[in-house]
Amino acid sequence: MHLHTDISGQGEPLVLIHGLFGSYENLGMIARQLADSFKIINVDLRNHGKSAHLPTMNYQEMADDVLETLDALGIESAFVLGHSMGGKVAMQIALTAQHRVKKLILADISPVVTAPRHVTILKALADLPLAALTDRREAEPMLAQSVEEPAVRQFLLKNLMKVDGKLQWRFNLTALTANYSQILAAPSATGQYLGPVLFIKGGDSDYIQPSHQPIILAMFPQAKAKIIQGTGHWLHAEKPAAFAKIVRDFLLS
Repeated sequence: MHLHTDISGQGEPLVLIHGLFGSYENLGMIARQLADSFKIINVDLRNHGKSAHLPTMNYQEMADDVLETLDALGIESAFVLGHSMGGKVAMQIALTAQHRVKKLILADISPVVTAPRHVTILKALADLPLAALTDRREAEPMLAQSVEEPAVRQFLLKNLMKVDGKLQWRFNLTALTANYSQILAAPSATGQYLGPVLFIKGGDSDYIQPSHQPIILAMFPQAKAKIIQGTGHWLHAEKPAAFAKIVRDFLLS
């Protein structure tokens, strides 16, 4: 499947892959900061953004989507950066199609089964009476009953779009819910990616833990790590300049 892409800049290609509930727009600030040095291929994964809605989504399927999109663009190999769920997609690509990935950057995610942090969010989104709402602002106080963090609510509500006068989710909520265990899973590929790898961790995030190090090094023997202090899981949005500098320095080194 060919994914929706937002392409900008010039230079060697750099693929950006967003996380759960996101779209290419989530990495737009990073794309803008790096477009002077790289050709940015910023994708919407299946069941997200402007890409197709499909009933299944596991990491091999999502990796294949990205590779087929690169094929359609005539790109044989690229730098690949993924955040959270998008990082696991990036890992899957590197582990199954090593020759397609020049360097790999993984933003605040490990190649392990992730804790189920989104069960409450999925239920809250499903419970919103979209047919009775006329504006996304009406949904915010309803969502606040289950989702306490204002920034998370605003992030989710960016996906609430009006189509033919009716509100609907831009992501495929049915598929995300049905495939949630697949989203939490570790990448399904075996073996190693022997190219350069950088893990970037949010200093206040617990998505990457010291106990993950043996697993990381078994899959990615050349892995290195950077920590951006004072950031959580959304490190690229919280400190975009620091994040972009780390990415640029690693890719150009």
